[in-house]
Amino acid sequence: KGRELADMMERRKVDILCVQETRWKGSKARSIGAGFKLFYYGVDSKRNGVGVVLKEEFVRNVLEVKRVSDRVMSLKLEIEGVMLNVVSGYAPQVGCELEEKESFWSELDEVMESIPTGERVVIGADFNGHVGEGNTGDEEVMGKFGVKERNLEGQMVVDFAKRMDMGVVNTYFQKREEHRVTYKSGGRRTQVDYILCRRGNLKEISDCKVVVGESVARQHRMVVCRMTLMVCKTKRSKIEKKTKWWKLKKEECCEEFRQKLRQALGGQVVLPDDWETTAEVIRETGRKVLGVSSERRKEDKETWWWNEKVQDSIQRKRLAKKKWDMDRTEENRQEYKELQRRVKREVSKAKQKAYEELYTRLDTREGEKDLYRLARQRDRDGKDVQQVRVIKDRDGRVLTNLEKAYDRVPREELWYCMRKSGVAEKYVRVVQDMYERSRTVVRCAVGQTEEFNVEVGLHQGSALSPFLFAMVMDQLSEEVRQESPWTMMFADDIVICSESREQVEENLERWRFALERRGMKVSRSKTEYMCVNEREGSGTVRLQGEEVKKVQEFKYLGSTVQSNGECEKE
Repeated sequence: KGRELADMMERRKVDILCVQETRWKGSKARSIGAGFKLFYYGVDSKRNGVGVVLKEEFVRNVLEVKRVSDRVMSLKLEIEGVMLNVVSGYAPQVGCELEEKESFWSELDEVMESIPTGERVVIGADFNGHVGEGNTGDEEVMGKFGVKERNLEGQMVVDFAKRMDMGVVNTYFQKREEHRVTYKSGGRRTQVDYILCRRGNLKEISDCKVVVGESVARQHRMVVCRMTLMVCKTKRSKIEKKTKWWKLKKEECCEEFRQKLRQALGGQVVLPDDWETTAEVIRETGRKVLGVSSERRKEDKETWWWNEKVQDSIQRKRLAKKKWDMDRTEENRQEYKELQRRVKREVSKAKQKAYEELYTRLDTREGEKDLYRLARQRDRDGKDVQQVRVIKDRDGRVLTNLEKAYDRVPREELWYCMRKSGVAEKYVRVVQDMYERSRTVVRCAVGQTEEFNVEVGLHQGSALSPFLFAMVMDQLSEEVRQESPWTMMFADDIVICSESREQVEENLERWRFALERRGMKVSRSKTEYMCVNEREGSGTVRLQGEEVKKVQEFKYLGSTVQSNGECEKE
């Protein structure tokens, strides 16, 4: 279902999706394939559960995840300077107790009250109520294009919209009834799923309708809206094209490459002495013969076993569902049910075959080499990375320390950075297994504490941890890192230089923001500042309004750097 949902979002060009009745126990986030990630929460695998699916490019913009209950959760995203809160809700059904319904609305009220008024909010929820057709007396919060008559649960939705100054987006756009009905079961055709946003942001929504013809959910239909956020323009980073050298594993590609390379070198068997020219010829031949791919193209993470046969079966199931929706005969129903069962069988077979091939590969020398590639740091005499120093040249230098960096690495950030660095998904899963259900105890003078879960940070004493931390830091600093000598990274030290005092404060703030928004924290108490060739009245350096401690010397890579430029303390 996860991969099928991801395919539908990709096909329908949906970036963010609220889902209900996930029925997954736990509070986690997982990739579902096709470049999408699901954040979910549930306490029972048989009922309720809510989630939010994000396109991969927005995952790194998540600032906060609030899992209130198995009926309410929210995500806060920062998209190019705009704060967007996405709330997923699942209201109790009509027959549930009034106390349970009041509890749901109380939780939703608390979430809304915790969001600053200047931030955008979008609620996608199964409210299990009918707001009804027409808007007499409620023009300020809804349009005229609902379905059927309002019931008690629908009145609760309208009352909530009035309390929070929100609008029911579905009802503002005139559509055929088929594109307004969100729930179909037997002879029932109702509207129970809604999208809400602040009334002041309704102008940013250009369309909203129900998508028909999809088979992901049996009874509910997806409600989509097109929302345009007014953001500041940012300079796009240049996409690096990579040569597909991996194609050389195929004998036919390898032979073609050899022939083209000989032709490019003029038929010479021995390579010329001019290596730079030769290397460029090799690269150019590789680009022509093997082709190039974009660095941003990613493989599917959770559904690497997905094959054409499964995809074809799901496509036929989707068409059968569409056919049944148009002509609800018993023959069409049986055809759709049979294709549903066939898809389940195909998925099971594809998974089993893929895992058998993986286990067979891991049992070979090549698989062993791949599996332990992440552990190459084992033979190196490296130190745990625990400090990042930021040094300002000429007018001042700033030394910045990350507070308990090794213990603060968020696990989700670690998985993301591994994938961004090109680590194959199967090896990411191996590392995830190493960290899953990690428990420890603390030894003290009177004995040991009870076991408790360790859900953040890297394993202490592991030969793999320094390598993983370096990978995380490499990705976290990608947006703020400059070329040498303005940024220099060596072992556990990072050096940043600038030309002026104002520039060093700006660079320091950029590093702080880049690190702290991803779960790390810059230690204010250990951040130090040093002037070189100081002039009178040159001012101070501040970090978020706090004055940075000034020093006359500091040690860097074993050498003492002094503000007067001398080296007598070496």
